[in-house]
Formats: sequence, structure tokens, C-alpha cells
Amino acid sequence: MSHRPLPGRRTVLRGSLAASAALTLPTALAAPAFARSGRPRAEWGVQTGDVTRDSGLVWVRSDRPARMIVETSATESFRHPRRWHGPLLGADTDFTGTTRLRGLPSGEQVHYRVLLADPDDPRRTGEPVTGTFRTVSARRRDGVRFLWSGDLAGQGWGINPDIGGYRIFDAMARLDPDFFLFSGDTVYADGPVSATAALPDGGVWRNVTTEEKAKVAETLAEFRGNFRYNLLDENLRRFNAQVPSIVQWDDHEVRNNWYPGQRIAETDARYTEKSVDVLAARARRAFGEYFPMSTLRPGAREGRVYRVLRQGPLLDVFVLDMRTYRNANSSGDQAVDPQGILGREQLEWLKRELARSRAVWKVIAADMPIGLVVPDTTEGARHVEAVAQGDPGAPLGRELQIAELLRFVKHRRITGTVWLTADVHHTSAQHYQPSRAAFDDFEPFWEFVSGPLNAGAFPASALDGTFGPERVWVKAPSASNVSPAGGYQFFGEVDIDGGSGELTVRMREQDGTVLFTKTLRPGLVGQ
Repeated sequence: MSHRPLPGRRTVLRGSLAASAALTLPTALAAPAFARSGRPRAEWGVQTGDVTRDSGLVWVRSDRPARMIVETSATESFRHPRRWHGPLLGADTDFTGTTRLRGLPSGEQVHYRVLLADPDDPRRTGEPVTGTFRTVSARRRDGVRFLWSGDLAGQGWGINPDIGGYRIFDAMARLDPDFFLFSGDTVYADGPVSATAALPDGGVWRNVTTEEKAKVAETLAEFRGNFRYNLLDENLRRFNAQVPSIVQWDDHEVRNNWYPGQRIAETDARYTEKSVDVLAARARRAFGEYFPMSTLRPGAREGRVYRVLRQGPLLDVFVLDMRTYRNANSSGDQAVDPQGILGREQLEWLKRELARSRAVWKVIAADMPIGLVVPDTTEGARHVEAVAQGDPGAPLGRELQIAELLRFVKHRRITGTVWLTADVHHTSAQHYQPSRAAFDDFEPFWEFVSGPLNAGAFPASALDGTFGPERVWVKAPSASNVSPAGGYQFFGEVDIDGGSGELTVRMREQDGTVLFTKTLRPGLVGQ
């Protein structure tokens, strides 16, 4: 395999969540200082995100006001570290912060450690927390390998110590990917977690619980608490210290099936705040605080989730936001629908960036599927939540916007588009073919679905024939809301070979077992 080796990567990770006693620290941060009490602590681990050829974002959370300091090195010894002075972490960001590292070497392993210093005395620092990541390589021969999935801790299935917590992240870490594409539903802010839940076999599922997860999130503090909840899991913290992320959101960061302008029914006693726009603003702030994202960090000018991450000559990742700009959920049978699921501005951005891309492969990271029917029955009518509305005829509703995009891709001769998504809590592979479709002005493409990570699993969704999908492969339970103890937890892997340029998708089970494999050749259509 052409993928480059990683010297010493796992060695450094063994100490990523504990005191790094073996590290050689600068004189000003000498080890005796760590022994004194009252120093900032980074108990939530570290994360990196939106890594490029020469930069990356490092994230941390302190337990008190602190100055964030990051040191990087080409080796685990940190003999000649480079120091970066980050922000002052305070209550305004829930003591979280990110530091952008610039001028890093391309295609190299970067070891880093985060120090939290007392704002009034820089000599007083807490125990360093270490991690590592690879910068994007400019060399095609290095190849690219990444994972994707979504839907973490939904339907009341939280961190269960009896089964090892979120152990799927250990299986993902063993594959040593370049990055992880987190495809939405990163938390379930609308999904309280109880201490126990009954299992179908008579057993009991036991959850770690917190005050913020005892009810639906409404306040900023409660939304923040939902993100902190997942970081209680040591598997996830280890994974975060090893693998950089590209993160997007969907509905459960706010509320199930939400859309802008929505009002929560007065009869829904769970919510005292009835404006979804107010809830979404609070959730968006917490989301930006708890993930290292280039366009949504405090002070970022863009202030949006959608963006493109260029991963070298082989891959560009187009991250969509199919939640913030959508119109209201409805029956989806409108003959004219300019707003759609992306909004006009985001759609034009996507078309422009796809046309500009020179990467061999263009992965469209969608937080919802295209041809799978996802109903929304929360408001008492059979509305649709995603794109497809169940009518296999000509495009209607949000399908009109997708038809416009697919037509644009065809007529601009844009090759190598692959759609990746999660959301539906099962895993499958769909091939879209114009000869099977009611709308046929597009080139064939693939859509791969993965997830959940630690949430209820559900039966396979129905297909809508408008764009001619064929479900080539699927694995899903026959019952609804199967707990993680019952299996059906999934993630996907994409491996792009640096020599041939072939893109191989492997759909994997919770323990890493490969369930399905598909290899696509570059520059071809109709695969």
C-alpha cells in the first residue's frame, strides 16, 4: 500500500491523557512546578481539526482561566520545540480555545503538547497533554486515507462502561487514518440520557450521566454540557489526540428535524424556549467552541459550517450544511423551490468550488442522504426531512436543487464526485444511474452511508427513484432503535491509492470488520 508509515505515533499517544513525565520541558516549565496545587488542568483531552498542508487547529479545554500554549516538534522527545502562544481561556468560551499552527512542514507527522498556564503567573502550568497529527501531503504518491461516520450517543444510549464506552473509536484509531469526517449529529442535545435503560433480552443498559444530559438542551450551558458529555469517554479522547477531524452538524446538535423559523408546539412540555432559532444560535455557539473548525471558531470571519478542505492533489472535501439554510419541512411536492435544502448562496458556492477543484476526487460530505426517504412526522403530518419525498417522478421540492447541482456537474464535465453521508442509522451503498431515473440529465455517481457510532440502529430507508438509485448493498436491523449492545454500529473508510489514483470504499462494523468494498477508478463515469 502506498500510504506512508508513521514512525512512533502510537508511542506518544500512550501518554496523551496523562502527565508526560518523560518529556523534556523548557526551564520555565520545569517538572517541580507541576507538583504544586491549583494549576489549570486539561481533563477533556486535545483535538485537532481542519488540517492543511502547512497548518492545523489545536483545541483544548481548561478547568479554570488559563493561557493556552502549544509546543510542536518533529519528534516525540520535544528536544527543540516550537512554541505557539494561544488565547486566554475564560468563561466566555466555557474555558475552551483553539490555536492555529502555521508554517508546518507538508506531509509530515507533527507532535504537539498543550500547556495551560496561570494567567497571573506563566510559570504555573498544569500537566501537558500531548497529541499528534499529519499535515496534508503535497505528494500524490503518499495517498490519502480517511474515515467517516456520524450519530453519536442518540436515542438515550450514552456512555456505557459495562461495554467499554464508545469502543468503536478504538477500532477506528487502529486504522490510523489521515483524518475523520464527522458527518453530523455529533451530539444529541434533544436526547436525555438516563442512568439505565431496559434491553430487549431483559438486560439493563447503564449510562454515565450528567446534569446537562438529564433533559433536552435549551440554555447555552446545557448545550455546552452535551459536548462535554461525549468527552467523558476515554476512547474518544484517545482518538481525538491521534486523528484530526473535519466536522459538520445536522439536526440533533439542536433538536430533531429542526429548520430555521420553526416554533416548538406549546404542548411540548420539554421545552420552555419555543423558538428554534434561539436554540440553534446557542447550539451553534457551543458547537464552535467544542470543535476546532476554521470557519466557526471564536473570531472567525466566515461564521459558517460549509467549507472546502483541500487534502492534496488527490482529494478535496466539500463540507455541506444542509440544516442552516433550508426551507421548512413539508410534503416536498413544490414545483418551484429556490431555497431548497442548501439555500441559494451555499449552492452557488458549491458549484463554484467544484468547478475550481483540480483534485482527482471530490468528496461531497452531506449530512443527509440524497435518494433515501427520511420522513418527518414530528409536526403531525407526513413531511420529509431530507431531500427525497417518495415520489419517483420528476424532481419536486428540494430535489429541484439537487437536480440543478447534478446537471451542473455533468455539463461542466466535473469528474470524481462521491457523496458520503450518515444520519439514517444504518449503512449502505447506492449507485445513481440516469437510465433508471425520472430525471436523467446527470452522470452516474455513488452515495455511501455509514453510522451510527453509538446510537440506536434502524431499518433501511425506502429509496426514491427520481435520480435512479440502486441499493447495491445494505446492512440494517429489522427492528427500530436497536441498542449499541445489539450491534449495527458502523463507520466507513476511504483509501485513495497514490499510484493508480483508485478510490476504495470499505464499509466497516464496530470492531473494524470489513462488510463491503467498492473500488472506483479515476476519471471514469458510470462505475
